[in-house]
Amino acid sequence: MITNFFSALQLEFMQNAIMAGFLVSIACGIIGTFVVVNRIVFISGGIAHSAYGGIGLGYFFGFNPIIGAIAFSLLSGFGMAIVERNTGERKDTIIGTMWAMGMSIGIIFIDLTKGYKANLMSYLFGSILAVPKQDLWIMLILDLVIITMVCLFYKELLAISFDPMFATTRNLPVNSLYLMLVGAIALTIVMVMQVVGLIMIIALLTIPAAVANQYVQEMKQMMILSSILGVIFILLGLSLSFAFNLTSGATIIMVAGCVYFLSLIIKQWQLKSN
Repeated sequence: MITNFFSALQLEFMQNAIMAGFLVSIACGIIGTFVVVNRIVFISGGIAHSAYGGIGLGYFFGFNPIIGAIAFSLLSGFGMAIVERNTGERKDTIIGTMWAMGMSIGIIFIDLTKGYKANLMSYLFGSILAVPKQDLWIMLILDLVIITMVCLFYKELLAISFDPMFATTRNLPVNSLYLMLVGAIALTIVMVMQVVGLIMIIALLTIPAAVANQYVQEMKQMMILSSILGVIFILLGLSLSFAFNLTSGATIIMVAGCVYFLSLIIKQWQLKSN
């Protein structure tokens, strides 16, 4: 089994899959940390499912569905953030409504599109083994955008994550920073969609950061550790899916989930022992 897996590493599609996993892990490690710390997992799920609307538009109008997903994710994410911060409506109601509308728009436009819709299910459930080389360049660019943003605005993002009131008193543009963070979440979601699909995006975005948060508290350390964990989860899940002929996205998430609960049990046992 191990020999066969290492033999498969000589194939281009497997090399692309590993590179995609590495690039996605970096983005998830950085942005997933902010998602966990700010407790905005639900808004991340809303953006993820709304992205399906962009995929539907891409199929209908004949352009790359990934570009459509990026545009739709950004628009829906900004919309959720603006409405949430400027209306008295419940946050979960707004996100749930936009979540459903995004999915509905995608389904309707896909229904209206004539002909065979190739690789449509891969956007829902992921297909890391089918990531083309051109999409790796898109992932690399998105990674560079995310890393640059966090490097330039790290202190400001830290301030709005832990003490928004203090950030306001320091005259920081809290709303603009929050919108920028939501935009980074949207870009990360489009990357993760290629690996595990829209349905399981939240897990890969948050589980590595949640595990890292059990062992480190400093944000930079948490980002680094969660990125490393993401790489481990993807490589282990990919090897298991290859060995047992399983769906790669689901296997990756199952590995991540098992590690999370195992880590949780170990931490609880350590607390009781002390």
